[in-house]
Amino acid sequence: MAMWDGDPLINAYMNGYVRSNLKDLYNIELQLVGGHGNELVQKLKVELDTQRAQGDIDVMWINGQTFYQLRELKALFGPFTDKLPNIKWIDWENRFIGKDFQQTVDGYECPWGNVQFALIYAPDRVASPPKTKEELAHWIRQNPGRFTFDTGFTGMTFLKCLLIDFADNKEAFQGAFDKPQYDKASSKLWNYLQELKPFLWRNGESFPENVAQLHRLFVNNEIDFSMSNNDGEVDNKAAEGIIPATSQAYVLQSGTIRNSHYLGIPVNSPNKPAALVLTNFLISPEAQLEKAFPDRWGDGSVLSVSKLPPEYRDRFQNIPGRIRIPTREQLEPFALEEPAPQVMIQLYEDFRRIIIESR
Repeated sequence: MAMWDGDPLINAYMNGYVRSNLKDLYNIELQLVGGHGNELVQKLKVELDTQRAQGDIDVMWINGQTFYQLRELKALFGPFTDKLPNIKWIDWENRFIGKDFQQTVDGYECPWGNVQFALIYAPDRVASPPKTKEELAHWIRQNPGRFTFDTGFTGMTFLKCLLIDFADNKEAFQGAFDKPQYDKASSKLWNYLQELKPFLWRNGESFPENVAQLHRLFVNNEIDFSMSNNDGEVDNKAAEGIIPATSQAYVLQSGTIRNSHYLGIPVNSPNKPAALVLTNFLISPEAQLEKAFPDRWGDGSVLSVSKLPPEYRDRFQNIPGRIRIPTREQLEPFALEEPAPQVMIQLYEDFRRIIIESR
């Protein structure tokens, strides 16, 4: 299985709980390898271009942008989700699960977890955190050098949240990619960032490359905010001692992006039956509950709790350890859908050209 391996708790969940259960229950050996996003896209493109009949990846952890690129390459096996017994528990009616970056899943990937973007702060440094983009801009100007964001997936998701807020309405980016709508909203976003750039960390001349670096700046008291694509991360990172125990998290009043992450099977996977067994196990009530605990991962479930047997229903509704951010139910009114994948692709390009490379 190829996956992002940048989080110790996630790695422990996969290397411990998942590997041992897969071996004990099904006598399947799971090997985990690092790899995500464009790395996987390029790898599979080369394999397909060279007509390599069998690759060396059986399952991939992917998101909407990667899903879009892999579907374009015809690199995904499927449809396969109807072969999974545990698919009956999936909450397909949830608009944040049945669609991936505005794309219908069509059985070519399986929902695995559900999260919402959140800002993280320390109350002893920030007594009243800004709740709107206007308040945030005012705070940044009043506290020069104390705010930044990374140039990876988390930072770009933060910019997408702002982009939607700059649009005519919250539904402006639902559906297929609308270039005129993107140009209109993004021009306001780039003006906003260009005006704030001199007040960012290091005068906006450099940015952390990923969210782990952003967390370190926050811990080292170089900045007063961090952020995460996972609303449950504030509790697990505080419990690990990676961020201050006093840390709290919240979402902007205009909303933040909620999305699901998924599992895909390459079309040239050499072990498709085992890949299906692994995927089915990862969406079982047992495995979904295990990773929902903040001290184990803190990942939101993709299961419909109302469909589950009573003993699981009660446990999912009373997960201990979530104390530094409102409940998922309380956050849902502020949840925004992911725009089409082309928005993220264009955002990366424009941010580098307009913000990073401008002097």
